[in-house]
Amino acid sequence: MNTETNILTDDDSWTMVIRPQRAWWDLRLMEVWNARELILLFVWRDLVSIYKQTVIGPLWYFLHPTLQTLMYFFIFGVIARLPTDGIPPLLFYLSGTILWALFSTTLSGVATTFIGNAYLYGKVYFHRLAIPISVVISNFVNFLIQSALLLIVMLIYNLAGFGIHPNRWLFLLPLLLLIIASLGLSSGIIISALTVRYRDLQHFIPIGVQFLLYATPIIYPLSAIPEGWRSVIQFNPLTPVVEAFRFGLLGQGSVNPPMLVYSIFFTIIVFFISLLAFNRAEGTFMDFV
Repeated sequence: MNTETNILTDDDSWTMVIRPQRAWWDLRLMEVWNARELILLFVWRDLVSIYKQTVIGPLWYFLHPTLQTLMYFFIFGVIARLPTDGIPPLLFYLSGTILWALFSTTLSGVATTFIGNAYLYGKVYFHRLAIPISVVISNFVNFLIQSALLLIVMLIYNLAGFGIHPNRWLFLLPLLLLIIASLGLSSGIIISALTVRYRDLQHFIPIGVQFLLYATPIIYPLSAIPEGWRSVIQFNPLTPVVEAFRFGLLGQGSVNPPMLVYSIFFTIIVFFISLLAFNRAEGTFMDFV
């Protein structure tokens, strides 16, 4: 019985070539693009599984921000009587809630990338950034769904006689959402790279996210902060974005263009630092998880 063995020696005959250790600045971003179908598969997995086997299913996309908005309304609006810059309280809290959810869920989801997906990383090779990027896309789709609820509430208030007037700052909405999503992605990537060696950090994630919530004008307007502390709050890169978002969409807010530029440059710097940190950690993380 004759057997014939074909030995491939030309690298072009392979669909993928796994090479040894590379430089830490070699990000291989083209591999991310080549994994786009896998990323979409991860996105579909996240969207379908998040409320799988629940009684009301996809309605949780709307119920979750609604319940959180009502909680903020009664605690901070009715009991604490915090001002809302002339914006109807329900609309004020709802706009902040869905924008904050885009950041916080992205950060929390990406921060557990290595630990939460170690079983998958250990079985098959693909660019490790595929999962963090899929988390961002999934949360952005979630934001778009919840934005429909925000638009309905805005329409109701307009029909009821409340003047909700979006302005030309609304054209910056794609940029503002990109900043929010990038900050969540970058922060999560840095944390995920550090938790490979320091597992304690994963227990500080909920505490850190809660601290950032109160350090960002989500449940209060920037104008309600005393003058001495206002400049401190503005150095939070999320603050100018949230205020610009509310101003463009609802017509009220404390917009500071120089601080918005600061947020943009801060996001760019942190984004590149996070990519380098992730690239450095992915080479050895399987030895620790």
